[in-house]
Parts: sequence; C-alpha cells; structure tokens
Amino acid sequence: MEIRQCDRGRAMSVQDIPTANASIPELVSQLSAQTSRLVRDEMRLAQKEFQESARHAGIGAGLISIAGLFAVLGAATLVAAAVAALSLVLAVWAAAVIVAAALFLCALVAALISRRQVQQVPTPAAESVDSVKLDIEEIKDASHGHH
Repeated sequence: MEIRQCDRGRAMSVQDIPTANASIPELVSQLSAQTSRLVRDEMRLAQKEFQESARHAGIGAGLISIAGLFAVLGAATLVAAAVAALSLVLAVWAAAVIVAAALFLCALVAALISRRQVQQVPTPAAESVDSVKLDIEEIKDASHGHH
C-alpha cells in the first residue's frame, strides 16, 4: 500500500487520496484496494452470520430434542394413568394387557398406513428411465417423420 505524507503530517493511504487529484493508476490502485477490503469485510460478515445461524440452529435442535423427550415421558405417563384407571374395575394385570393391546393396535394401524404410503412412492430412477425412454421414442418418431 502506498503511503504519502499529508499536509498535516499524518500518513495518508491510497484510500484517502482525493479522487479529483488522483491519477488513473492511483484510481485503479484505490479501486483494487477498496474492492479487496470490501470482499474481505463481506466474507467476515458472512462467516459471522453463518456462525450465529449455526448457533441458533444447534440450540433449536437441542430444545426440540428435549421437547420430544418430555412428550414421550408424558405419553408414558398417560399410558400408566390408563392402566391405573382400568385397574379400578379390573385386575392390574388385565388392565395392563388391555392398554398394551390398544397400543399395539394403534401401532399396527400406523404401520399399515405407512406401508401403503411407501408403496405409492415411485422410485426416482424409474421415473427418470421412463422419462428418457419417452424422450427417445419422441426423437425416433420425429426423425422417422422427417425422412
């Protein structure tokens, strides 16, 4: 970086040279230096913004994990409450078996619905192959039509 003496005795960098009195090489040098500084500053800002975003995402992921854990514990407590409620009219073991059977029934229904959904998803490769085959057929038809 070129340093010149200012009339007040302080050092003056290329960036401080007034553009009205600057020569073309000085202006080009000044532009280059300012562009480099701007790019470096933008990179530092982007890095800080990314670090801040990553920090918030990490905290959010940790808190959602804690929320999920508490939801599971709450569900387990509700299951225990259902067993306790049924044990007022049945033997405790019978109440536990009934609640367990209800839970297994819910799991079965969810698994069957999930299986049906998964079966409806076409494989991406199959869609791509079908698309390429269709394109080839259209090209063949177009080329045969022009001869």
